[in-house]
Amino acid sequence: MVRAKNPIPTLDDFRNQLRRHNLRATQQRLAVHEVMMELVHASADAVQQKLAERGASVTVASVYNILSGLADYRIYGRRLSATNKMYFDIEGGRHIHMYDLENHCYRNLQDEELSELVAAHLKRRKFKGYTVEGIDIQIIAKPTCKTRKS
Repeated sequence: MVRAKNPIPTLDDFRNQLRRHNLRATQQRLAVHEVMMELVHASADAVQQKLAERGASVTVASVYNILSGLADYRIYGRRLSATNKMYFDIEGGRHIHMYDLENHCYRNLQDEELSELVAAHLKRRKFKGYTVEGIDIQIIAKPTCKTRKS
């Protein structure tokens, strides 16, 4: 996996993002962000499980609402997996996602050449009745025997 150029937002970066959107830096939001700093891509139940391991009592519904709200403000990204499970992405900026069908996880890929190629192609295209807001590339793959998780 090639690491994306966009660093994971620190707690201070996250507080500043919340402030820009007139959102409070609540204890729950900060706790969710701390877990997301570790996981990078995660579902609400994975975040809630990590929070529970740390002694926090937060429901999956609350975590989902926090993550969805952050995605609505474009502080986090949102991804729907091949199994129709919602994942959230802490890293901003342009990067490609690879979804691992066997291990049900995402990996960030940095391929500026591919991103630029797709962006340039779409810039020349018109979609009647639509304006392109962004580009989201997702590669769906199965690991080879060498890269399979145990």
